[in-house]
Amino acid sequence: MIMNSDSTQIILETVQSSFYKWRDFSLDERLIIIKDIKARLLENKHAYAHAITTDMNKPIKQALAEVEKCAYLCDYYIDHAAVFLQNQEVKTNWSKSYIAFRPLGVLLGVMPWNFPFWQVFRFVIPNLIVGNTFVVKHASNVPLSAQALEDVFNVASIDFPIYKNLSIKSNEVASVIENPIVKAISLTGSEGAGRAVAEVAGKHLKKCVLELGGSNAFIVLEDADINLAAKKAVTARMQNAGQSCIAGKRFLVHEAVLDSFVTKFKEEINGLVTGDKFDETVTFGAMAREDLAIELQTQMNDSLALGATLEMGGTREGAYFEPTLLTNVSKEMPVFKQETFGPLASIVPFKTIEEAIELSNDSNFGLGASIFTANTNNLEPYLHLFEEGALFINEMVISDPNMPFGGIKNSGFGRELSHFALYEFANVQSIVVK
Repeated sequence: MIMNSDSTQIILETVQSSFYKWRDFSLDERLIIIKDIKARLLENKHAYAHAITTDMNKPIKQALAEVEKCAYLCDYYIDHAAVFLQNQEVKTNWSKSYIAFRPLGVLLGVMPWNFPFWQVFRFVIPNLIVGNTFVVKHASNVPLSAQALEDVFNVASIDFPIYKNLSIKSNEVASVIENPIVKAISLTGSEGAGRAVAEVAGKHLKKCVLELGGSNAFIVLEDADINLAAKKAVTARMQNAGQSCIAGKRFLVHEAVLDSFVTKFKEEINGLVTGDKFDETVTFGAMAREDLAIELQTQMNDSLALGATLEMGGTREGAYFEPTLLTNVSKEMPVFKQETFGPLASIVPFKTIEEAIELSNDSNFGLGASIFTANTNNLEPYLHLFEEGALFINEMVISDPNMPFGGIKNSGFGRELSHFALYEFANVQSIVVK
């Protein structure tokens, strides 16, 4: 049900009222609530995973893993928040001076459909611990997940709502940002959505964090373990049917190992299991919507017309897009220049590491890159040349609570996870006593 402006205002006022109560909770009291949220999450994990799978076709095994990862994130902040948020004493000429971290108020989240639980949790949990409260506009195609999230955050141990859904259209987001109750915004989504949110937020002097698209390079050097690289490559590209901003998308492979990598990549793809999305043995399923599959098909066909070679896959039936591998890909092709948000891998050969870096950086995005090599020491002098928010060596790019997550260039700005997430939407307050 779409809300009218009056309903939206009531929700905003309700969550603001909750903020005035929540900010007075001690850190220890807030962490008790986080433990309750985690317990509710795990108690109902099968129901929540079922909601994810029903909403956007993610295989149930991957949906369960997503829910469990949210519990892991809770544990991380339960264990570390007290250290991260303790007052920081500063030696000055005054008798006492320190830095404290205070909440801002009501935060707006504009959240995506591809990881409907994880991306909300990584936004909400650290900022909830700081003392903020939340309104969230979730993607319209994951209504069951959205309702489940509202349920899981509003545990019975508190008698006021700290999290409320906003069932509004995308063109109504601007008016919510403009509302004086909203103090800051976090968006995970497309580059276009990010630009629109940043424009309104900037006009009203409100901070925002933007986690946008990516076209991650997956680089295989001449000395790489090909079996490991191919196994990681298929997971990086094909999990969640390739619908991830941090998926490996452009596979840059040294010409000396190109044939062996392609052969092993095909073998790994053939090991994927399709079938009933609610079967826990299934590892690959349909995309979230047919229009997304059609868009990917267009990118593939346009690239084939420019000279790419279809090595395997390439067929589509409704929202199901077969795991697909293209070779002989060049820089002018859509599958190289554009973000491909689906199960299509593009392989580009290179001769030197300098050429690989140039190809990797030849993108409007800068979210992350993977590099596979047997000699990590030789790689060290080159790491500063990569225009990326993250580099993973002999590993696919992932988001993990221990490490900050975010990009540069058109991949957005700001950081989630790690201790950085606790400071993005905090009032970093200086206190001085003469």
